[in-house]
Amino acid sequence: MTQPVLILTMKWGTLYSAEDVNRLYRQVRRHLARPFRFVCFTEDGVGVDPGVEVLPLPELGLPKGHGDTRWRKLALHRPDLGGFQGMTALFLDLDLVVVDDLSPLFDLPGEFFIIRDDDLFRPKPLRKINPERDRFLHSVGNSSVFRYTVGAHSYILDAYLADPKAATQGYEISQQFQSAQLEKHGHLHYWPRGWCVSFKNDCVPRNFRSFLADPTLPDNAKIVLFAGAPKMEDVFAGRGNKWYRRIGNIDWLRRAWQGTERA
Repeated sequence: MTQPVLILTMKWGTLYSAEDVNRLYRQVRRHLARPFRFVCFTEDGVGVDPGVEVLPLPELGLPKGHGDTRWRKLALHRPDLGGFQGMTALFLDLDLVVVDDLSPLFDLPGEFFIIRDDDLFRPKPLRKINPERDRFLHSVGNSSVFRYTVGAHSYILDAYLADPKAATQGYEISQQFQSAQLEKHGHLHYWPRGWCVSFKNDCVPRNFRSFLADPTLPDNAKIVLFAGAPKMEDVFAGRGNKWYRRIGNIDWLRRAWQGTERA
């Protein structure tokens, strides 16, 4: 029998609920035919579906007195994470929607894959005023969806723990730091463009055209993300964040979000 792959997610605090975890689990169950284990790292597993393995949030291992846990996702690179060392894992944030078969994300040969953050946004020509900064930002991977071998990139966490203050002063968010470490070690590779898409920039017709047509799913898209604004909860409430951005009919997205019937 084929060894199961891992689907990992994290929930802490009150921003997301057990039902958010359950929805994502249903989405994955609907779109992944191979054996898998769905694991949620959380401090509160009340209400989570029995099909989800609930494990404690992994410790970052910060020095005593350093209470900044905003970069908690870096703990996914602990070599002893959940006893899963050596297993292939796909990490998924809770604020996304799986819309098609996830198998290609596991079949793609390579060691580490992540979304190129720039692929989710429209070009920013003014950024070219600072070519070095532009090059770096173009290299940053969006950590909403990434595939890796558990324990294979523990150097990321090691580099952070060596000087967490310098890391947080030198990088705005953890995915920037993670990307810099991956690039340094030659492991930074991106999903094919169009597999992970932005709802705002890839599904909604641009500007006033949104009043003439409803959002549609691009060909080959497997996951829809809500980078920037509007956030996922805004979209499902019909809020476009801009007066000229109409959300329109998103029944196809709602069905995929619930994960209970085919679109």
